[in-house]
Amino acid sequence: MANQAWQLTAPGTITLNDLETPIPKPGPNQALVRIHAVALNPGDILLANFSDKYPVKAKLGQILATDGAGVIEEPGPHSIWKKGDRVVIHPSKWLSGPQENMTFASFAGTTADGMLRRWLVWDDDRLFRAPSHLSLEEASTLFVAGVTAYRALFYGSFRPQPGMTVLTEGTGGVSCFAILFAKAAGMKVIATSSSDEKLEVARKLGADATINYRKIPEWGQEARNLTKGKGVDLVVDIVGGSSLVQAIRATRFGGGIAVLGQLVDELTAEINTSQILGGALTIFGQAGSGSKEVSDEMSAFVEKHRLRPQIARVFEWEEADRALEAMERLEAPGKIVIRV
Repeated sequence: MANQAWQLTAPGTITLNDLETPIPKPGPNQALVRIHAVALNPGDILLANFSDKYPVKAKLGQILATDGAGVIEEPGPHSIWKKGDRVVIHPSKWLSGPQENMTFASFAGTTADGMLRRWLVWDDDRLFRAPSHLSLEEASTLFVAGVTAYRALFYGSFRPQPGMTVLTEGTGGVSCFAILFAKAAGMKVIATSSSDEKLEVARKLGADATINYRKIPEWGQEARNLTKGKGVDLVVDIVGGSSLVQAIRATRFGGGIAVLGQLVDELTAEINTSQILGGALTIFGQAGSGSKEVSDEMSAFVEKHRLRPQIARVFEWEEADRALEAMERLEAPGKIVIRV
């Protein structure tokens, strides 16, 4: 079988090609991985479209997609893995330590080739074990969305505790994981989204209360009403822009807001800083999803609690270009996955 890949051939366009190079051989402390599933993320759309909203630029010919899962086909010399092990790719070289250890250099799917290919050789210490109860399609969703949500909840500047209330925005991958993780950790969840149908999915994932922000644009005040005027403990903000205004209104005195995404075109907002100061709020952003250390911990958490990611749709390998189009429309809750 040829080593195939979907490559960026024009802004917004990917094309399936047979690669000229043969299937690679692993070196010491590496393994050859047969990719079985790839999950898409909003960042893939920004990169494919050469958007100024993304911190790095793609190149023509680049292989996109940061998220992938597969099976070890051939361990290299001294590899810690064995043939048949099910693994998830950790795409960055950030293995442990604080945020400042993260770099976009050699970050798969951004500054380096990503997962939309059949085979790749990867360093042992940049792979983590897929939870045993998940399919590889489910496991492929774990890094970008799963690790991002996990780190925001448990490693951010604000540390939630059981019994606290978390507010999630929308029903994309990060928000769906945040609902699952918060509930598994004993927290309450208020979920917002644009339709009652999407909010029903949020309830099935564990949300205790929901807000349709199209029907209730002032959802920050509604969140306060649902908490008897107190406000939520933590907002997981994946939208950016003016959503931060509502997030501030929703958050209790001394609470936190994790800024994780930028899904709107207008990224600026007029903020009353006295609300931040007077509310003793902690607002923190994060990039790079998380370290390998956090990925391992998150994977173990998923396995311990038998959590299952929310998948919107699975596309076949030959339909990867259609999957990218579906990702841009963001029509259904959860993750878009490509079966390789």
